Amino acid sequence: MDTQGFLGSIFDFSFTEFITIRIIKFLFILGIIFAAIGTLLLIITSFSKGIGAGILALVLSPLVFLVYVLLARIWCEMVIVVFRIADHTARLVEQGNRGTS
Repeated sequence: MDTQGFLGSIFDFSFTEFITIRIIKFLFILGIIFAAIGTLLLIITSFSKGIGAGILALVLSPLVFLVYVLLARIWCEMVIVVFRIADHTARLVEQGNRGTS
């Protein structure tokens, strides 16, 4: 499956190779970065509303960050599961074709 380079895979109009599997780690790191930015924005906007809201956001922000990261991880795993199902289904079809030939 690795017959083409990364750029070749991007411009593969027949979609015989998947690039999502190659970039899923990058997407997860991006999700962690967005979770950190979102959590920081939550803290900043909470402090702008008042000291009580800011302290509450500061205390709850680790939990919020972990939930964001967990959701990013679950999303990445769901994407990978779909691609693995497709890969395993293709293998089953190949095995079935070999058995009937």
